[in-house]
Amino acid sequence: MLMSFCIEHLFKWTLALINERHTKFDDSLPSTEGSDAGDTERLEELPLCSCRMEAPRVDSTSHRVSRQCMATESINGELRACADRTIKGETMRPSSRVSLMVLCDVHRSHMVKHHCCPGCGYFCIAGTFLECCPDQRIAHRFHRGCVTVLGSGRSRANGGGMLFCPHCGEDASEAQEVTIPSFSSATASATTVVTMSASSTTTPSLPPSVPTAPSLTASTGGMKDGKIPSALPPGPSRASLQKAILTQDTERRKKLRFHPRQLYPAAKQGEVQRVLLMLMEGIDPTYQPDSQNRRSALHAAAQRGLLEVCYILVQAGAQVDAQDKDLRTPLLEAIINNHIEVAHYLIQNGATVYHVVSICDGYTGLHHAAKLGNLEIVNMLLETGQVDVNAQDNGGWTPIIWSAEHKHVDVIKVLLNRGADVTISDKELNVCLHWAAYAGNVDIAELVLNSGCSLASVNMHGDTPLHIAAREGYLECVTLFLSRGADIDIMNREGDTPLSLARVDTPNYQQVVVVDIAQGYENVPIPCVNAVDDEGCPSDYKYVSENCETSAMNIDRNITHLQHCSCSDDCSSSNCLCGQLSIRCWYDKVSGNRLLQEFNKIEPPLIFECNMACSCYRTCKNRVVQAGIKVRLQLYRTEKMGWGVRALQDIPQGSFICEYVGELISDAEADVREDDSYLFDLDNKDGEVYCIDARYYGNISRFINHLCDPNLIPVRVFMLHQDLRFPRIAFFSSRDIHSGQELGFDYGDRFWDIKSKYFTCQCGSEKCKHSAESSLSPHWTQ
Repeated sequence: MLMSFCIEHLFKWTLALINERHTKFDDSLPSTEGSDAGDTERLEELPLCSCRMEAPRVDSTSHRVSRQCMATESINGELRACADRTIKGETMRPSSRVSLMVLCDVHRSHMVKHHCCPGCGYFCIAGTFLECCPDQRIAHRFHRGCVTVLGSGRSRANGGGMLFCPHCGEDASEAQEVTIPSFSSATASATTVVTMSASSTTTPSLPPSVPTAPSLTASTGGMKDGKIPSALPPGPSRASLQKAILTQDTERRKKLRFHPRQLYPAAKQGEVQRVLLMLMEGIDPTYQPDSQNRRSALHAAAQRGLLEVCYILVQAGAQVDAQDKDLRTPLLEAIINNHIEVAHYLIQNGATVYHVVSICDGYTGLHHAAKLGNLEIVNMLLETGQVDVNAQDNGGWTPIIWSAEHKHVDVIKVLLNRGADVTISDKELNVCLHWAAYAGNVDIAELVLNSGCSLASVNMHGDTPLHIAAREGYLECVTLFLSRGADIDIMNREGDTPLSLARVDTPNYQQVVVVDIAQGYENVPIPCVNAVDDEGCPSDYKYVSENCETSAMNIDRNITHLQHCSCSDDCSSSNCLCGQLSIRCWYDKVSGNRLLQEFNKIEPPLIFECNMACSCYRTCKNRVVQAGIKVRLQLYRTEKMGWGVRALQDIPQGSFICEYVGELISDAEADVREDDSYLFDLDNKDGEVYCIDARYYGNISRFINHLCDPNLIPVRVFMLHQDLRFPRIAFFSSRDIHSGQELGFDYGDRFWDIKSKYFTCQCGSEKCKHSAESSLSPHWTQ
């Protein structure tokens, strides 16, 4: 009896929410409720509208503070709430079926014109309606589903009763169906769409909002702590529930009998009408049948993502933390099946967020969300503050380990920001970096490394992350680990080193020759690999990261001769003198200090970066080349052009790649040198010409090959001095470069005029000008 009483009150409460307007009025307003006997008597009377009548004034304390108009418009199949403010405090309504409303002047005008439907209280503004015209000057508008029924039987579905206009009582069969376009709407009020479903020719949808804080008495039945739970948002779920409620009277007359076992399949199939009817007939919403593995109806609805069914069940008293035989809760079902709205609703209604399914696999909801890569649910769970970001399942896996194996980079970033520990090992002693290596995701591996995970971590088989990456043939991970100092000679328990495990049979196989050719002189390591032949890493030169001199060049390095800026910020102002020397500052700080789009790539201007005499910060935006190499590069053996350089990451257009570094020599010295393959002219047009020779002293740039369709451009840059005879040569990307692509610049026609006698270009570009087929000039093979 108690359950039946609660369900009955649940139904009344739900109907009250549907009919409730935007606010609650004080007790001084006239009541619209009557006894059942009175309702029966009024059925046989001809009800007339109260569109032109004004009810008592609303006390300011009981009306909303914003004094917002309470009108809801039915416009082209949607319900829209008016956003205008009210001026008069008198209440109005089209009939006693509708709650009293305080309206703005525009909707008060529509009310007295009989444009508000007496059956539902929505204003018939634009769309298709029935219109009764008892007078040429008057048009009574209402919905087809809101006609007045008089006579024997209220149900039109049963064919009984006569239909009348709810405004004036005229025969509704004489009413015209009219379609009013939205542009002819007389209302000028601002409106807000509040629901996804509202038909102008059928019974309208739920009202624009379900109040979240009206005062409820004991009639609320099973509500928790006397509080109204969060209501269904506008959308298909809300419309489905509305339809079930509005047809409930007809269904209850059928006097059907139900068994508690029928609730589960009805909930699973999303039969809203049937579920609601069962609950009103007293079926226990907490029933957990053994035949369904002790899963409740709420489990089934959550698994299928049926928000409206979950809503009904929770309001009827279903246990949000009910556990089936596998200890799964409805919230866990929603998470596993990626039903975000249902998960959010259950959490709002008190579902336990940190629940461990220890009998099965020990997963928490966060484990499942991290494994699936559902970033929204991960954030939702973390924001509750009730989950353990480092919880371990039965295998010792943490949520971040699951994310690493399944390559969910965004989830890993969120977990790291929330304190995920990458050093926790699973039961086989694998840490997060082992699983990143197994997945072959270099971005995740780098994130984990930067968060403190050790490359020396060894699992129960003696494998380091490098062992795993080498065994699986993931070159990018191998390169990253080697560049970070991984031990290439360490043996696992089987006596295998990473090198011996490398998969020669895979296209990705590369033999790592040297971990870092720069020997730590650059910001990032530059590995050397060879998968073509037995050639070792070039060693017939000295790696230097700055230009050097073997004879006096007499470069003007006097600090007092430097033109410099007096900026006190990051040199973003157009008043920066260094920027003015360059015509303007060509670096865009917003895009990561890359060259501006309008930078002339055909004839690049001189760039004067800020120098040691400037007043600005070391981190100002006009210090790019002097900051050194920031992108990941690799020296590799090409098939036809000897050694070459390629990108190990995507590089956006305008990014600084590296500087052409070598020995500064005069043009006269260059003429007498035997090997002129590494000369780069500084092209000083005012006075003596100088060159950079990278034959004996150089950096990674000495290995960059010629490309007839180059992706690099050389730019003359000044930093430590402003002696125009000795510009620094900086390479910038002329277009977007993808990871794995070879880098190259145009050596120029002067180079090919000489070298074409000895070899041809092997760049393979469709635009190649110096190949054997073009009969022009060949290419130098380093």
